[in-house]
Amino acid sequence: MVEPRSAQWPHPRQEKPMNADVDVLVVGAGPVGLTAAHELARRGVAVRIVDRAAGPAVTSRATATHARTMETYAQMGLAGEFLRRGQRVEHFTMHRAGRRLIRLDTDYSHLPTRFPFTLQVDQVIAEEILRDALHRLGVDVEWGVGLVDLTNHPDRVDVVLQRADSTVQRLTVPWLVGADGGHSTVRKRLDLRLQGDSTETWLIADAVVDAPLPRDSLHWMHTGNGTIMLVPFPAEGKWRLLDTVDVTGADDPDAVAVRFARKMSRALRTPVHVRKPTWVSVFEIQQRMIGQMRAGRCFVAGDAAHVHSPASGQGLNTGVQDAYNLCWKLADVIRGHADDALLDSYSAERVPIGETLLASTRTATGLVALRNAAAPVLLPVGLGVLNAVKPLKRKVERKIMEGMSGLALHYAGSPLSAAAADGPGVRPGYRVACSTEEERRSPGWAAMCAELADPRWTLLGVASPDPAVAEALRDAVRRFGRTVSVRTLLDAARSERYPDPLPDPDRAVHERLGLGAGDYALVRPDGYLAGKGRLSTAQDLATALRGFGLRPGEHATTR
Repeated sequence: MVEPRSAQWPHPRQEKPMNADVDVLVVGAGPVGLTAAHELARRGVAVRIVDRAAGPAVTSRATATHARTMETYAQMGLAGEFLRRGQRVEHFTMHRAGRRLIRLDTDYSHLPTRFPFTLQVDQVIAEEILRDALHRLGVDVEWGVGLVDLTNHPDRVDVVLQRADSTVQRLTVPWLVGADGGHSTVRKRLDLRLQGDSTETWLIADAVVDAPLPRDSLHWMHTGNGTIMLVPFPAEGKWRLLDTVDVTGADDPDAVAVRFARKMSRALRTPVHVRKPTWVSVFEIQQRMIGQMRAGRCFVAGDAAHVHSPASGQGLNTGVQDAYNLCWKLADVIRGHADDALLDSYSAERVPIGETLLASTRTATGLVALRNAAAPVLLPVGLGVLNAVKPLKRKVERKIMEGMSGLALHYAGSPLSAAAADGPGVRPGYRVACSTEEERRSPGWAAMCAELADPRWTLLGVASPDPAVAEALRDAVRRFGRTVSVRTLLDAARSERYPDPLPDPDRAVHERLGLGAGDYALVRPDGYLAGKGRLSTAQDLATALRGFGLRPGEHATTR
């Protein structure tokens, strides 16, 4: 994997004292708030992040990091550290009465990605990686500082913060991001109400398990009167255990261990030993969300905006995607690179995503719990057919990946996705991405993957004999270079007439995007295609860029 060249793009350390003015206050220092603060700081925005907790969490919660989130971490320059500290999972195995009913494999062939797996990373570790990265940008979390009130004005937010010693600080900030979880004070003060329902109550525990189970798979077991699931941690022998039926006795971890061992031994028909759990929790599954994620100068993200079942591991992933989506837009507006209207696209894009994921996690919850009384009879028969009919099995595997990985989600209906006539290549609103093999063997994709980590938009222009094309691209550098990285797709020798060539000798990037000579493609900072068209004149290209809310600047940067 090529780590991005953009990670070296200027992002000065912030040396402001704690009580100095900031551009954005981030409330909540979990993965969502840390991602938000990191992406603002990486773009030179002055940010302050607070959390009412006394310090970092020490008990694990979310564990699954899906492919789309790994792509985001790659853009942030952090994928390598996550890979080093995580456990890859590429299978889903179902067991009953000593039989392995089926092993579902991952199939990403129709969703090219450099991360064709789920990475199991303890949330404590994920937060540590993000916190360290934020520290390198000169920003540290202020622990023991909670938001207790806010007043949202058209041009500012008045905030009341309270420290652990009960001292109060009143301040005014231009913008506020609420990433303070399912019980969000920010959401409540903005009177944004969660709509939805509670479905089931489950018990989870983290423990070392002695059992003959491959660690590159999730394991689902039908135990007669219900189901349990095992998710591997990176630590040797450690698993996340989930019980959908027996949810009592959380205050007696030894009894919980014995119960899990008994159920697993029955499902596997072999003795299993479960050591005393390091953490046990009983929780009610919530399926709720709000209808808007922006209120004037305030935004909410992650569990503050939508609460999901943990059945397919979407909570952390969706929250990180919320934060990334919001904060490149917010940074562009704060720095004067884009119009304020750009921020309206945050809610327009992420609320429908939340609705889609709520539906998929509700389905996944039902499948994991498997309450149907006929299941013991029907399950082996149905899975036997699936095992025998390979094309059907591959179809099911692809469908699972579409729903879980985040790679199939798109912004085709977004105000930031230009309408495009039917034609070849990626359509506006969809990811610009490649597989690991494509990155390895294609110089164009290797360069494009590095380019995707630039905090700016990317304008790809295809060289043409028409001199107006070169002039349009050079003009875009002069006018928009501080906001847009202007690259020239070349399939031949470098031409001095064009800015910052991106060599694509095998035309792999050309073909994936459906670009020919004299065409352009505009890629958003989060890696989704915004639009594409013909490069005619410099003025026409500038007009097209302004159509996405981008503002030309007098001090554009070049590389």
